[in-house]
Amino acid sequence: MSRIVVMGPSGSGKSLVGAALAARRGARFVDGDDLHPRANVAKMAAGVPLDDADRAPWLDAVALVLMRQAPVVVACSALRRAYRDRIRETCSDAWFVELVVDEGELKTRMSRRDHFMPPALLDSQLATLEPLATDEPGIRVANDADLESVVGRIASLREAQSLR
Repeated sequence: MSRIVVMGPSGSGKSLVGAALAARRGARFVDGDDLHPRANVAKMAAGVPLDDADRAPWLDAVALVLMRQAPVVVACSALRRAYRDRIRETCSDAWFVELVVDEGELKTRMSRRDHFMPPALLDSQLATLEPLATDEPGIRVANDADLESVVGRIASLREAQSLR
């Protein structure tokens, strides 16, 4: 599992957890936000949700990073199964960590940060979210503790899953 995608809606902690997980694994960290075309960033900053056509080139860029830069951890919302499938079309061994955070906490986190994604778009992200299914490669982890504890939980669950 040298190609990991830390996924979830905006405010779930993908960047922080992803960077810490990459450091722990001695892997490179790439923030998927940096891979968005400028038009996507402008659209989100204006409060307009992305559609599947907007996401397609971004998901392809994420998949290429996963293929070319292992070991790597990429922060990417990957909200729908179809998006994760698109990533796996290019990078079949991508493994996903879904960060689970309740809606109230997501809203609180988003209101406290300086980011191009406005809190008003959270509802559209939650409406789009399809949680990681049990037949998909990866785990769901509550991001409800300090950073080190959450990363430790991910490492423990990953190890337990690889022993199956």
